[in-house]
Amino acid sequence: MELKPYICCLLTTITLMLVSCGEKETGNTPEIIFPQGAYPHVTQHKGVYYYTMQTVHVDTIALYASPDIATLSQGESKIIMTSAHNGMSHFYSPELHRIDNKWYLYFEGDNGNTDNHHLYVLENPSDNPFEGEWTQHGPIITNNDWNFGIHPSTFVVGDRQYLLWSGWQKQRTENETQCIFIAEMADPWTLKSERVMISMPQYEWERQWINPDGSRSAYPIFVNENPEAMISPDGSHVVVVYSASGIWTIFNSLGMLYAPTSADLLDPRSWTKASEPKFLPGPDSPIFGTSNISVVSSPDKSTHYMLYQAKSNGPEGTRNDIRLKEITWSPQGLPDFGQP
Repeated sequence: MELKPYICCLLTTITLMLVSCGEKETGNTPEIIFPQGAYPHVTQHKGVYYYTMQTVHVDTIALYASPDIATLSQGESKIIMTSAHNGMSHFYSPELHRIDNKWYLYFEGDNGNTDNHHLYVLENPSDNPFEGEWTQHGPIITNNDWNFGIHPSTFVVGDRQYLLWSGWQKQRTENETQCIFIAEMADPWTLKSERVMISMPQYEWERQWINPDGSRSAYPIFVNENPEAMISPDGSHVVVVYSASGIWTIFNSLGMLYAPTSADLLDPRSWTKASEPKFLPGPDSPIFGTSNISVVSSPDKSTHYMLYQAKSNGPEGTRNDIRLKEITWSPQGLPDFGQP
């Protein structure tokens, strides 16, 4: 299926909405770079930062670009796909990746029923993702019995590409448990191996699901989702961060797994899971739910930036914004996120 990217009035509306709110300055870098958004993802290629995120109405995939990561919301922008292209809906957590000199945009969609989420990928051979044609592949078959999957992400170690995603061990009936799975890929839209679970909600901080007003769903919902991989600057470790507990709760937080790049990444025993959440706001902070991060290096690799989603309460309810900060790495090859 050939998808012809185009710019429409919807993109203008999105951009105006994103830049209309004020930005809080931290030094010379704005802390809030998108006043409204969720599930940020950023990558860098030839000195340009490319950014995608989940939009408010989850019916559009937009791409932003800027040579300055702090001005992504004011940079070049383009609609890559809308629901009108293929009749799908609920485009969650899109991600742009550069693999083997091509662009691949991973996302999820369904037929209107979120129980039917599948993983898809768009391919573009152009050097510039704002040019060329996008071809859709998928759904990616992750499980022959029950192919539900959300939040696809990918990374490469050596000459092996891996897919990460969140899914169910089996179709939900009396409870819902989202786990983190990994598989090796034969190509950017086909799995080569069986799926392997490397994390499930086991700690109390990963198993919060009750709504802030005290109401409950029909059954418990335990969540590990939105896995994001990063390779340590020294190349020693693969670090996978993920969102733990329900995104709708005040307990939503950042979890972390890591493994040596030399290990068998398809062996769950290769992965170490942090027993405590990472990157928590202080007790007096006005924000919460600091998770869903994306890390990218500067073109000269001297600085590592993190985009993250943060929540705050206001007169119109809970607001989600996208924030920017620098992070460092420990001598052991693990990230130090600092404080939100």
